[in-house]
Amino acid sequence: MADGIELTEGVAAISAADWDALACPETRDGGRPVDPFTTHRFLAALEASGSVGRGTGWQPRPMILRAGGRIAGATPLYVKTDSQGEYIFDHGWADAYERAGGRYYPKLQIAVPFTPATGRRFLGPPAAAEALAAATAALCEGNGLSSAHATFCTEGEAQALEAEGWLHRVTQQFHWESRGYGTFGDFLTDLSSRKRKMIRKEREAALSTGLRVERLTGADLRPEHWDAFWTFYQDTGGRKWGRPYLTRAFFDQIHRTMAEDILLVLAFDGTRPVAGALNFIGRDTLYGRYWGCVEDHPFLHFELCYYQAIDQAIAWGLTRVEAGAQGEHKLARGYLPSAVHSAHWIADPAFRDAVARYLTAERQAVDDEIEVMTAYGPFRRPGDHEAGNHED
Repeated sequence: MADGIELTEGVAAISAADWDALACPETRDGGRPVDPFTTHRFLAALEASGSVGRGTGWQPRPMILRAGGRIAGATPLYVKTDSQGEYIFDHGWADAYERAGGRYYPKLQIAVPFTPATGRRFLGPPAAAEALAAATAALCEGNGLSSAHATFCTEGEAQALEAEGWLHRVTQQFHWESRGYGTFGDFLTDLSSRKRKMIRKEREAALSTGLRVERLTGADLRPEHWDAFWTFYQDTGGRKWGRPYLTRAFFDQIHRTMAEDILLVLAFDGTRPVAGALNFIGRDTLYGRYWGCVEDHPFLHFELCYYQAIDQAIAWGLTRVEAGAQGEHKLARGYLPSAVHSAHWIADPAFRDAVARYLTAERQAVDDEIEVMTAYGPFRRPGDHEAGNHED
């Protein structure tokens, strides 16, 4: 095929070897990808299961750059007809633009659908990334599209795009970071006495009715586990979004192609699963994604989603747990605020200026919030050690 930019019908039209050579070149040593979500197998599972595509609001159009007869760069690009499943919220932008007589949708989204996890969005060397970004803007201009959005990109990508005229947005999530802990107890020792006691009580209360927790990955995952988790996911998805974003077939697909990338934490009442949390495993990070239950048990959400994830991350020597979007309740449980980056190309100059002013004010507010919440985090401060020991 000729060199240059090409839009494809989906990652299924691109060989897994070609895509993953750009998305996760670090796996050549046989290890895990840094980011499991930009792998060919994850994006292909979304497509094959019908979780993206016709009628979903996410139409896959991955963009590739061919050079010298090979694929030299790629980006997971989607045509979006709404702002659902993105987690970097621009509903207010859309409303304002349409009230002013503009047409906000369709727009272009460079992202991993339904996945608020930071990772590279322009796959390949810097020159390829620059060409792909320019081609994305040109695609908007040539087709009368309002905007393009690279969400949950790396900070470096956001800064490079800003130099090319994109707007850099900063929001925040809560992440747990290891400080060289060898056990969960080591992590607790790092906390203030009050928070240490709180977590111990929550963990005890969560399982006080006799629930049993299993952590499942790889060959230990079985179809019946996914049957149970689908029930949990439907309940949570129905309450949060009105309908679940992912189809039942998605879970069957990742069972076949991504079992080694998955940690499924299930709580059982006897032999009956009653709650579960789904995580994906990166090279250095455990990514918490979905939770659900069929029974309410005090603190079980915290146990399965946060404490079990920290416990397993420590056991595997991982350095971070990302527990998904939002949730200030995570702060007391050891998850501190962390900046998240995105970049936005806006076609209309007046609208772009308005968004730019908004982002300047928002960024200051986010920076202030991160500073304040970090100061009120659960970790011990200098001089607290002796008092903490007496209170325990």
